[in-house]
Amino acid sequence: MRVVLAEDLFLLRDGLVRLLEAHDFEIAAAVESGPELARALAEREPDVAVVDVRLPPTHTDEGLQCALEARRRHPGLPVLVLSQHVEQLYARELLADGSGGVGYLLKDRVFDAEQFVDAVRRVAAGGTAMDPQVIQQLLARRSGGDRPLARLTPRELEVLELMAQGRTNAAIAGRLVVTERAIAKHTANIFAKLGLEVSDDDNRRVLAVLAYLDRGR
Repeated sequence: MRVVLAEDLFLLRDGLVRLLEAHDFEIAAAVESGPELARALAEREPDVAVVDVRLPPTHTDEGLQCALEARRRHPGLPVLVLSQHVEQLYARELLADGSGGVGYLLKDRVFDAEQFVDAVRRVAAGGTAMDPQVIQQLLARRSGGDRPLARLTPRELEVLELMAQGRTNAAIAGRLVVTERAIAKHTANIFAKLGLEVSDDDNRRVLAVLAYLDRGR
């Protein structure tokens, strides 16, 4: 699996390269700036991009914008974004096309090698990997006045939080120590309460997360 990695801190970039290579990833490019990332994504055609949100020269959202532009040119390009802090706007932008193959992790999560590698693989396979802290903040912010959210039961909120992290129904069932059938019922209720109708084209799991991110606008 070919990875393009963008991180401006040398020690962290080198550590990520070593970690990914130790888990049988091929590093197609490891860069430190926005312009280098844009070229690498265009020329190397990676299976997944792991990108720091803030890169030179602007140190704002250079990495995120490069990744989003690459996804516009190559729809479905898997992108896992790394950030020092929770930025809800960045999460909204990343999930906006609803096509999956995206992830948002806080950098602290990188130090858990198993969890980080699992997130890279999940995103590369077209799934969604959202940091638990990102989801917790998004849900907490909207739990008071957002009517669709208020319709969800505490258990449904718990299921949605795990769903948004990219976990399958089987994984959620194992985490909550219930049957997979029970989780399927909860997810169906969540979709219904958020007004997400059955569709062959849309990833309702991603759209469920988007429903939360977009309500506060």
